[in-house]
Amino acid sequence: MKSPITEITVAIFAIVLIASIGLNPKDTSELVPLDITLPQPMYRGTEKPIRVDHLKKISTEDRPPFLAPVGTTNVALGKPVAGSDEAPIIGELSMITDGDKEAGDGSYVELGPFLQHVTIDLKRACEIFAVVVWHYHQQPQIYFDVIVQVADDSDFVKNVRTLFNNDTDNSAGLGAGTDMHYVETNKGELIDAKGVKARYVRLYSNGNNNNDLNHYIEVEVYGKPAENQNSTYPKPV
Repeated sequence: MKSPITEITVAIFAIVLIASIGLNPKDTSELVPLDITLPQPMYRGTEKPIRVDHLKKISTEDRPPFLAPVGTTNVALGKPVAGSDEAPIIGELSMITDGDKEAGDGSYVELGPFLQHVTIDLKRACEIFAVVVWHYHQQPQIYFDVIVQVADDSDFVKNVRTLFNNDTDNSAGLGAGTDMHYVETNKGELIDAKGVKARYVRLYSNGNNNNDLNHYIEVEVYGKPAENQNSTYPKPV
């Protein structure tokens, strides 16, 4: 004969189990690590101290696997790119989504000084799980006012959402951010997009710690076409 305490314990366990299933309807087995191919490193660690406030410590460890739904791919590959500087000093805007992430000459785009932005048209609304950006990793370098936004239109008027912002003093005029500055490496910077749905991805920068110019090697946007999704992947707050 079961004691009242045992019955109460079993009942509480059942309630907790049902509640957890209700709060987490997505089967974690549907999430797999993103297959992000990294370019060759051009340097090992930092050659000299970089004095920048709110700077994330550079890591020599491999980045932990980033989990995303099965079937997630780089939906930015080969997609058109527009920008505030339509005639880059070096390279073409199309190189930002050409799949070449190496840091050698001929693989990067150099935009004009001060605040510039590039916009990727994914050609359809997508559910976006991560954005990975490589600005320039020939040497240790830090870019300022790095802001990543998504929107439903190319003018960034409809349903604009910010995924990353390390503009701590609002010098770009898009609001002060709390994300940390970081040193460029061959790993790129991975930004968790939390399944946000959008067609356009825009990235800002405002020079770097060595000069006022802006650079991009590659931007990858990992997602799936939104029309085919019925996902319960966690959404941005």
